[in-house]
Amino acid sequence: MSTKTIIKVCGLTQADETLACVELGVQWLGFNCFQGSKRYLSPEAIATIVGKLPPAVQTVGVFVNASAKEIEETLQQTGLHLAQLHGDERPGFANTLQVPWFRAFRVADDLAEEEICSYGQELFLLDAAQTGQYGGTGHAFDWKVATRLRDHGKLILAGGLRPDNVEEAVLRVRPFGVDVASGVESAPGRKDLQKVASFVEAIAQAEASW
Repeated sequence: MSTKTIIKVCGLTQADETLACVELGVQWLGFNCFQGSKRYLSPEAIATIVGKLPPAVQTVGVFVNASAKEIEETLQQTGLHLAQLHGDERPGFANTLQVPWFRAFRVADDLAEEEICSYGQELFLLDAAQTGQYGGTGHAFDWKVATRLRDHGKLILAGGLRPDNVEEAVLRVRPFGVDVASGVESAPGRKDLQKVASFVEAIAQAEASW
C-alpha cells in the first residue's frame, strides 16, 4: 500500500522486520545511533540491514548530541541517507555537517517559528518533550502546535502516534510525514507487524477522505 504521507518507522533493530515494513508500505526507516537508547544499533549492524534494502527506501540515523565526526563517519560507514538531530544541537553546529540532516524539536507550547527557521532546513520533525528523554517515549503533544507550525516546511509529526490515533492526526495536521516507534512495537526495538499494517491502513483511510 502506498500513501502520499511519508511513513517513517523508527527504532528498527531486526532485518526481517525492517524488510517487512517496506513490504507494508513504509517509505522511511529510522535507526537509533544514540547509545543511551533501548533501540540502539551499532553502525555495523545498521550497515548489514541497510545493505539489504531497496534503493528507493530512505534511511535515517537518529543522533543525540553526537560530534560532527561521529555523525559523518556513521553515515559513511552504514550507507544511511540522513541524520536526524534529536538532541540539543544548535544551528551553528548543525550547519557545519557535511552530510544531509534535519532537526527534531521537542515540543513545548511556546516553540517559536523562529527557532525552526533558524536552522535553515525545509524538513523538520516535531516530537513530544519528556525531561531527560530523546524520542520513542510514546507520549503525544498538542497537535494544535503542529498545525500552527506546519507551513514552515516539510513537517514530520511524531510523538505518541498509534494505529488508533494516526488517522485523526493526519486529518488534523496534514503533515508531510509521520514518525512512529513505540506505537507499533511489542517491545522496545521489536516491531509488531500487524500494528504496522494497521498504522499504514489508518493513514490511507485518512487520505481517502481528503
